[in-house]
Amino acid sequence: MTNPYLDDGVVNNLRLYLEYMLEHMSAHPGGRVLLVGEAPSYKGCRITGIPFSSVKVLMRAEHPLFRTIKSKLTLSSDALKEMTSENTASIVWQYLVDKKTVPLFWNYFPFHPHPEGKENKNRTPNSKEITQGITYLQQLYDIFQPEIVAGVGVKGVECARKAYPVSSIKYIRHPSYGGKSEFIEGMNSIIQ
Repeated sequence: MTNPYLDDGVVNNLRLYLEYMLEHMSAHPGGRVLLVGEAPSYKGCRITGIPFSSVKVLMRAEHPLFRTIKSKLTLSSDALKEMTSENTASIVWQYLVDKKTVPLFWNYFPFHPHPEGKENKNRTPNSKEITQGITYLQQLYDIFQPEIVAGVGVKGVECARKAYPVSSIKYIRHPSYGGKSEFIEGMNSIIQ
């Protein structure tokens, strides 16, 4: 497991994202949506610090969120040189580019789980990591007070239900492995 938030630049990026979301989610009644994913990928959030993002998405996306914070982001020169792309992040932000409502994205385990000695791989969080992640999810809920909570993929739903057992959790198909059209359908059902 790698904690990307031990890096000051990654923490800065997460802070900018959360500040933007806190300001903009409260301005749109009916638009406070929390989307729960699994964990940061080695090509995406592990590098950027922002869930469901990648360096390429941050640098090239036309969404107002990234246009607003892009000049303040901290990305390593290696990350900028590689300009990594992450398939899920690309699909998500292509969908959101013209939407007024932006959901708050969070991973139920906010650190990067990987097989031992293989940081350029992903693995599913184990039960101890899931339990640890639930604490962060609950704190996030208390701060942002989302009106809708949805899990991206089966695992996102399962963990959101563990964190918020009295809430109704919506299912959104994960966009990878041929799920793009179902992801868009699910998002259309919760995004204004």
